[in-house]
Amino acid sequence: MSKDNNNNIVLPNYEHSILNLINTILKYYNIETKYNELPELRKILNDNNFNNIVFIILDGMGEHILKKISPNDFFADNEIDVITSVCPSTTTAALTTYYSGRPPIETGWIAMSQYFKEYGRAIEMLRKIDSYTKEKVNTSRKDVFELVKYIPIYEQIENVNPDVKAYEINPTFCEARSKRNINADNIELMCDAIKALCRNKEKQFILGYNDKPDTLLHKYGCKSEEVKEFIKDAEKKIQNMCEELKGTNTLVIITADHGHKDIKTTYNILELEEIQDCIIMPASLESRAITFWVKEDKREKFENFFKTKLKNQYILFSKEEFLEKNLLGYGKQHPKVDDFIGNYIAIAIGDSIIKLDTYTSKEKAEKKSTHCGFTPEEMEVPLIVVNCK
Repeated sequence: MSKDNNNNIVLPNYEHSILNLINTILKYYNIETKYNELPELRKILNDNNFNNIVFIILDGMGEHILKKISPNDFFADNEIDVITSVCPSTTTAALTTYYSGRPPIETGWIAMSQYFKEYGRAIEMLRKIDSYTKEKVNTSRKDVFELVKYIPIYEQIENVNPDVKAYEINPTFCEARSKRNINADNIELMCDAIKALCRNKEKQFILGYNDKPDTLLHKYGCKSEEVKEFIKDAEKKIQNMCEELKGTNTLVIITADHGHKDIKTTYNILELEEIQDCIIMPASLESRAITFWVKEDKREKFENFFKTKLKNQYILFSKEEFLEKNLLGYGKQHPKVDDFIGNYIAIAIGDSIIKLDTYTSKEKAEKKSTHCGFTPEEMEVPLIVVNCK
């Protein structure tokens, strides 16, 4: 685990992270990759010749949430490791790492909201809508998202392994990245689809994604009964699925993209006059991983504000410091990264958020819990492996 001198800070460890998890799977399918494997998972894969690899992502189910809710049951019994998320510890960056096999520095997928100079607006990356007005972005002249395209792992696997079929199972609202896409809006439907596929005699890679408990965590918080009920129910349904998969020569891998942190204090950026006086355009990315475009003659004032008023809540990096520390990962920097990151970026280490807002924004629901920061709760995720030989 890559920990800072402060025990309450966990940095991304790109030798032992979700990036290495997906690349361990890719190497099993003989795909060339420069990223290291996870030794424990590699041994399980190398010692067997599985018909099916099932990879389940439960959004937001961090290690610390899981251990508090279900410390001694099926998931705990089959947990083989704890790994870090990427930076920022958020769905956009983490899922794209899973979907591409590459870190955020290479894909350019950093956070929920990224500023595209070509459109003159911040855009929600997964939904392709204006981050503030929620309007659909008009791409009739040119779709700039072509600049951040990548080859999905499904295509990578099938290109190298003609005998393997790659399937994606996800909620209806999700964009399909595989030509073999199945919609499942809850855990039961996802498990049913996995069981049906694994009864085939063909070799298959199956990725199942569910947007919970993340949506419940945002709304109700880490200690809520709603989150506890979901995780216990999902655990039971996945356990039953694994029991039914015995004899199908299947390996089931269960993990998350990031964890969650309960929030005690919310600042609205429009009410932070010290920040408003220093920036030349709206801040971007997310409330616990924020990038700023700061006036040159206001840099000292801006830095002092974070060092005094928010010193226990955020770590402030200059753009140069942030990139030099390879916090987005290692590899060839995507050309759009320079556009997406201003001259400062602040990553949360406390229990506060800075709500990104403008006078054109639609009102957002308050989040009781969220992610993107460097706390252990946000950064550490479980690696659960079940051999259904």
